[in-house]
Amino acid sequence: MSASQKIALVTGAGSGIGKAAALALAESGYTLILAGRREQRLIAVAEEIGALDRNCPAAVTAVVDVGDSEAVNGLFTDIRERFGRLDLLFNNAGRGNPPGAFTEWDASQWREVVDTNLNGMFFCLQRAFQMMRDQNPQGGRIINNGSLAAHSPRPNSIAYTATKHAVTGLTKAASLDGRAFNIAIGQIDVGNAMSDLAARMAAGVPQANGEIKTEPLIDPSLVGQAVAYMASLPLEANILFHTIMATNMPFVGRG
Repeated sequence: MSASQKIALVTGAGSGIGKAAALALAESGYTLILAGRREQRLIAVAEEIGALDRNCPAAVTAVVDVGDSEAVNGLFTDIRERFGRLDLLFNNAGRGNPPGAFTEWDASQWREVVDTNLNGMFFCLQRAFQMMRDQNPQGGRIINNGSLAAHSPRPNSIAYTATKHAVTGLTKAASLDGRAFNIAIGQIDVGNAMSDLAARMAAGVPQANGEIKTEPLIDPSLVGQAVAYMASLPLEANILFHTIMATNMPFVGRG
């Protein structure tokens, strides 16, 4: 690996925001490790990166469930053995709320969201932090994918909202702890980027006043560009929180 080669890991890289961020980071010159649960989607993204008009190593794919701590340990061991360092983690993998009212969920439905959105976020952050602390030269950047749900809930969103509020706590605490090791940690909060998770917005979703309304969506490539910008900063500068959203979505104001 050349001294100038920058290594980035994107979790949940097979579609939506993760895919968009991976493509934008590849365009910025990063060598990508694409992690996710669906192998064929990851391979398709890697092929798309390989088709970009630039001279760079092919992206590497890794099938992993971030909620499995041992699988995450194995992923980071492989990264260290193959590349020797990690410069950027886009901690993106997540899942939506279980269907229906939370009063009707069983324990496994709650745990599935917590395992991915909170535990998985922590496992990846922890291992990336360790690697960035111990490598030479020391340091790196971690960008957590929060959500507008980290600030304000939608109706029937208690699991997703609780975990995304928790991500904000992870970001704040880890950002403080990262200062001693040249590790910059920030969070991007996305509102209504087109993805499997957000596609329902175009068909109409419940509002706080009980109405069903369609909501505008933005292309996920715009989020990818925002992630790439956050990643482009020198480590002495950090965007702690960055919000990108459809301009006219019903978020700011009484709803």
